[in-house]
This record gives sequence, structure tokens and C-alpha cells, in this order.
Amino acid sequence: MIERKFVKQKLKELRIQEYIASELGKTGYSRTEVKRTPLGEKIIVYTTRPGLLVGRKGENIQRLTNTLKRKFKMQDPQIEIGEVTNPYLEVSYVCDRIVSTLERFGSKRFKSIGYKTLQGIMDSGAMGAEIVISGKVPSARARSWRFSEGYLKKSGDISVSKVAHATGYANLKSGIIGVKVKIMLPDTKLPDKITIKNLMEVQKEKPEEKPKETEEKKEIKKKEPAKKTEKKETKKLKETKKNVDNKKE
Repeated sequence: MIERKFVKQKLKELRIQEYIASELGKTGYSRTEVKRTPLGEKIIVYTTRPGLLVGRKGENIQRLTNTLKRKFKMQDPQIEIGEVTNPYLEVSYVCDRIVSTLERFGSKRFKSIGYKTLQGIMDSGAMGAEIVISGKVPSARARSWRFSEGYLKKSGDISVSKVAHATGYANLKSGIIGVKVKIMLPDTKLPDKITIKNLMEVQKEKPEEKPKETEEKKEIKKKEPAKKTEKKETKKLKETKKNVDNKKE
């Protein structure tokens, strides 16, 4: 069945993405795209640190291609590096950054980490964002802290398709701390959004309409062809009279 082939292909792509994310998690990794070309399968890895991901003389890329051939039975995988222009709008990068900072500095500075990251996301142009840090922070009992700003959809199709989600875990001496990040991207089109246009702009957009003819002009146009026919008839009568007079002579 064709449907089973599509499902197998998508599952394979998902496993490749998960494997690359686990291998390149702390190198500014953002996301992976798998594309099929006539020459083979093309894998684009987006990162904020392309030099660190490639390694010395392309060691990391070569090692990754060999593992993809052996583990996922890919014939000729072509790996390309895509640079991320705005890292604060990449949800996986933001989540990994929070995890790495928590592991480096501990849980005492979690509030400053949360607020600074949230400010960076909003300054990048996001419509809304939410960061949830849960665990033994900073007390002995587990609890969750929520940092949010802007407009963020929590239900419906937009919350699934247009809101980017990411989760991560920081291993500390006190225990594991969970991190959840949600970002609503700036190009999201909401179904309930109403745009009010100015009347002058609407008039400019509309094509110029020809002025409607009045009833008097229509009546004059109707009478014009009748006058022309009368003139033609008078000309014919004159010609016939001339012919008759010539014959009499």
C-alpha cells in the first residue's frame, strides 16, 4: 500500500531528526529538515554555531554521514549546514540554552535566566512566549515557575500547528529540573484578527468607475439613429425627383 510507504518514510525522518538532536544537542542545534532529491537524501541541519557543528576538517559531518549510512541504511546522505538568523525564535535552541545555563550556574539564578530569555524572545518579534521551569527550584520541595509575556494560544488548531514547543531536562545535584518553552511566531495569522482599512486607501485600491449615463442621455442616443434614417430617406426622395425631371425633359 502507498499509505504504508508514506508512514514508513515519515517515521524514518522522525528517527533521523531525534538522533541528530541527541548527538548535536549542545552545539547550538535548532532543527533538521530531510528532503528527497534525485541524487539521494538531503539533510539540512540548522544551527547557530556552524563552525562548532562541523568540527575540525569536517570530522563531525563525516562521522554523522557514516552513522546515517550504517544505522538508517541511507545510500548517499548529503548533509548541509543552515545558519539560523534569529536564534531567539528557535524554540529548541532557547530550551537548550536554558538547560545549559542551569547546569552551569545552578538553580539559584533561575529567575534571572527565565526573565532574560523571555525578554530576548519578545525583542526578536514573537507574538507571545512562555517558559516553565519545574523541579526543586530553589527549595527542597518540587514546584513550577512560569514566565510568560505577550499573546499565546493555549487551545485549538493554532496552538498545535503555529505555536512552537520544546522540552528539556537539566541534571543538577539536587535533582532533575524540567524546562518547557512555547513561542508564538510573529508570522502567525489568527482567524479572529480584524484589519480596519482607511477609506482613502480603499478608494485608491478600487478601479475608477465610469459615470453612469442619465435617462435623458439615453433617450437622446435612442433618437439619434432615427434622425439619421430620416436624412437618408430625404436624400433618396430628392434623387428620385431629379431622375423623374430628367426623363420628362
